[in-house]
Amino acid sequence: MSDLATGGGFSLQPPEEITQMRDWVHEFAAEVIRPAAAEWDEREETPWPVIEQAAKIGLYSLDFFATQWMDASGLGTVVAFEELFWGDAGIGLSIVGSGLAAVAVASNGTNEQIGEWLPQMFGSPGDVKLGAFCSSEPDAGSDVGAIRTRAVYDEAADEWVLNGTKTWVTNGGIADVHVVVASVEPSLGSRGQASFIVPPGTRGLSQGQKFRKHGIRASHTAEVVLDDVRVPGRCLVGGKERLDARLARIAEGRSGGEQAAMKTFERSRPSVAAMAVGIGRAAVEYAADYSRQRVQFGRPIGQNQGVAFMLADMQASVDAARLLTWRAAWMARNGLPFDHAEGSISKLVAGETAVRVTEQAIQILGGNGYTREYPVERWHRDAKIFTIFEGTSEIQRMIIGRAVTGLDVR
Repeated sequence: MSDLATGGGFSLQPPEEITQMRDWVHEFAAEVIRPAAAEWDEREETPWPVIEQAAKIGLYSLDFFATQWMDASGLGTVVAFEELFWGDAGIGLSIVGSGLAAVAVASNGTNEQIGEWLPQMFGSPGDVKLGAFCSSEPDAGSDVGAIRTRAVYDEAADEWVLNGTKTWVTNGGIADVHVVVASVEPSLGSRGQASFIVPPGTRGLSQGQKFRKHGIRASHTAEVVLDDVRVPGRCLVGGKERLDARLARIAEGRSGGEQAAMKTFERSRPSVAAMAVGIGRAAVEYAADYSRQRVQFGRPIGQNQGVAFMLADMQASVDAARLLTWRAAWMARNGLPFDHAEGSISKLVAGETAVRVTEQAIQILGGNGYTREYPVERWHRDAKIFTIFEGTSEIQRMIIGRAVTGLDVR
């Protein structure tokens, strides 16, 4: 019998350090995040006191994010994110929102850029900082090739000049460090794009409209306006030499490598899926507990097949979504290519599962579930974004369809 068959080469039990971290994050989510969730949802403001508390215990820190990102099992980040979003999605996104900008620099930047800018995206207790990743535009959401924000190199000054408007930016305008995707060679579409670091206090960057959202309302989402924003040449993520080499390969008809924004999104998809799993799990647990306590016609409603079967499907769906998420995270950590779009599969299934099970939780709670006195209606509002941002469900299906068929599905 092989080692795999006997369990020697395969395990679904996370390493001990991951389970200890999970319990620690869960405690913070239960004792700090959940009690504050309804208030900050109503206020629709960044929950600075909660972020500060997370910073004081080391949860909001570059060290924590880097440790989980580099965990050998690949499960550190997804396990942590599931617990945070089990607590609350809006506050959870405020705590992890800097991560996408950090991933953009860590994945594509030089060692010098990583060392200089990532610490400035988190700061320290008492001096919390934020990062923001700016990709989407009013006319370029799913179609990243339509990005119009322009970056022009001023050789005499060794500066890049950025002009354009970004939208749907988490921490947009309030972040200390913005990472902006811009077009360097518009004729090349997405292949002619690059990412730029905009340092704190750079003139010409301002916050535009702040969005009032359906869900994740404790997370700040706004437009970012770039008006002749000048950044030093060293702020081109990856450096000019690498960019010039890539553009030269494209000009010669060779591969130009991965597009900057899509590379960032692809690496982050299992993490986003884990967020959705956390919301879905919260809904299943809450609805199951309610079904044991709510008595109608002389017995708990959980004894009714109509409710119990619904809960059974909810639990099975969340567990399946988690396993798909873990698979994608493990593959990413071990450098395995997503040949069958495993990252997109995890995000698609987890996002749609979260929407479905939170709606079913409302149904189980009945009229109570439809009120703000109970958290399931908020979780349902929060869940919907996971079928939209960082690649809509339709975009995920297109990516998966291409992987399945080998055809250029459009």
